[in-house]
Amino acid sequence: MNRQQFIEYVQKKYATKPDHPWEKFPDYAVFRHSDNDKWFALLMDIPAEKIGIERDERIDVIDLKVEPEMVSSLRKKPGIYPAYHMNKEHWITVLLNGPLGAKDIHALLEDSFNLTR
Repeated sequence: MNRQQFIEYVQKKYATKPDHPWEKFPDYAVFRHSDNDKWFALLMDIPAEKIGIERDERIDVIDLKVEPEMVSSLRKKPGIYPAYHMNKEHWITVLLNGPLGAKDIHALLEDSFNLTR
């Protein structure tokens, strides 16, 4: 799944558009609930080494909220990392163009959406 596919999926499924709250990071996109403004996903392009990937490039990742008891087991899966710039007990970072398929990303996104209601 690439950045544009993710954005289009979120817009269609959850009827929300990305919010770009940081002038310094114009490619960072926050997806919020329309009724309470709580975030359920944060899309970023970050240097790969920030999450422990030894490559000299920027990568697209999404931060998603998960049940705290699921964090440890999810982080054992390829393509899932400790949350970048979020509470590591409640959030994970998912490599967007990584080994997880769209179906798995959609399921994690749905969980994050429901947990942040």
